[in-house]
Amino acid sequence: MNAAAQETDVSTRDIDAVLERVAAARAEIGAIIMGQTRVVDLSLTVLLAGGHGLLIGVPGLAKTKLVETLGIVVGLDARRVQFTPDLMPSDILGSEVMEEGLDGARAFRFIRGPIFAQLLMADEINRASPRTQSALLQAMQEHHVTVAGVRHDLPRPFHVLATQNPLEQEGAYPLPEAQLDRFLLQIDVGYPDRDAERRILIATTGEREKAPRPIMTADELFQAQRVVRRAPIGERIVEAILDLVRAARPGEGDPELAKGISWGPGPRAAQALMLASRARALVDGRLSPSLDDIEALAEPALKHRMALTFAARADGETIPATIERLVAKTLR
Repeated sequence: MNAAAQETDVSTRDIDAVLERVAAARAEIGAIIMGQTRVVDLSLTVLLAGGHGLLIGVPGLAKTKLVETLGIVVGLDARRVQFTPDLMPSDILGSEVMEEGLDGARAFRFIRGPIFAQLLMADEINRASPRTQSALLQAMQEHHVTVAGVRHDLPRPFHVLATQNPLEQEGAYPLPEAQLDRFLLQIDVGYPDRDAERRILIATTGEREKAPRPIMTADELFQAQRVVRRAPIGERIVEAILDLVRAARPGEGDPELAKGISWGPGPRAAQALMLASRARALVDGRLSPSLDDIEALAEPALKHRMALTFAARADGETIPATIERLVAKTLR
């Protein structure tokens, strides 16, 4: 069936209710996290798309507060894990303990770790060793974990929102490429502008600080995710996603644009752009995505799924600049 002819079986009343709830949640989060409108929108996009997000920025930019606020506003059971160099995989997943009954019989009992939550905040994820970071791989992709050969299903919905310090910071480890690919979007958190920082100073240094209010429930978020999955998407948008992703691979796109790319995004990047563009449209009060959504999401969806050659880096080339040229070539 032509992509443009896709239809949703979600009623108009359901769609209107979802749009209203999402708009209210967006406003509530924005009232707490000031001066980071783009970051708030991208984070909400990740949840509506049913994915995981990686927030990167220096300390003190309210990354942790943003994740805490999201959990409260969208009504998710949230837990936080502070990643440290001595953190072990069992500290996240859980472990089995030997118990002895009153009759003297011994048996193992599985004690669930903090990953058994609807929203897991992996704070400073790159402070932990790669072994511990990789403990999240199966959970992020398959929504279950295996401990001692036994499968344990995770709650639904399940999201990981990880915060990360820039790799230039002391004591940070790079995330494995396979794990990076599991994140729907990489969200770069920058400094607020002067006016926003002024509002932050006034709002957070008084006697009382505004607390976020629950706006949605987990069921309502799940309903919104269903709307995202069933929203119509035009054939032109599908082709634009394919053009952009394939152009970012060595040997497939324009040789001049791709010559500095060591390895490019796989099919999961196209899936991420498809879902995220639908979710971003919903955040913006629309049902169907446009080329503007693809352009806005190109860097967050592709940046962590690409690498440049040594020669390109030596020449001062950057991944954002490369993506910008790819967008200009394929979408404009």
